[in-house]
Amino acid sequence: MSTILFVVTGARTWTLTDGTEHPTGYWAEELLTPYHLLTEAGHDVVFATPNGVAPVADPGSLRDGDAAAIAAISGLDAPLVLAEVNAADYAAVHYPGGHGPMQDLAGDDASGALIAATVDAGRPLAAVCHGLAALLPARVADGTPFVAGRRITAFTDEEERLGGLADRAPFLLESALRAQGAELATAEPWSDHVVVDGGIITGQNPQSSASAARALLKALD
Repeated sequence: MSTILFVVTGARTWTLTDGTEHPTGYWAEELLTPYHLLTEAGHDVVFATPNGVAPVADPGSLRDGDAAAIAAISGLDAPLVLAEVNAADYAAVHYPGGHGPMQDLAGDDASGALIAATVDAGRPLAAVCHGLAALLPARVADGTPFVAGRRITAFTDEEERLGGLADRAPFLLESALRAQGAELATAEPWSDHVVVDGGIITGQNPQSSASAARALLKALD
């Protein structure tokens, strides 16, 4: 079986344009669902965050039983330092979402380099919802944005508006990815929607977590 790296946001708030520090973190569904599907299939999961800070779940994402399930995950409270991980050590990389990645991973060059190295080596890369923000700093060898010309999905501008934060967001994820040349394939808000482009697996929103994880499992076979 393989070892999968989960790159998780270390942010606890998202700074909005009006100066508000919006409480956030990772979205529980987007970490727990793939973690359980992958480990139940026999794979190991290792965690990394910027600076190795212990990640927290967005309080708005927690459902009954989630806190206990999170507490039971070995290694989540003591993750690796993202800048020190070696892409070659992992069979695949997965990025859960939550608004946290919009705060830290969207500008993390170490994360961007990890993404490029993973895909260059032919290993699967999965990202769900706002986890796609981590693709923004990634570049190919000639400096072109990693997402240029790639077919992906992500949390949509419409979903951000429906969630009530679009008017105060420093940027909108779908628009930012399109501006870098990505080919966004989106579905109706809150629908289960996954896009697979070679070894890149992307899910639109929390509702897509299980489907994206199953696509990652298939890519690991």
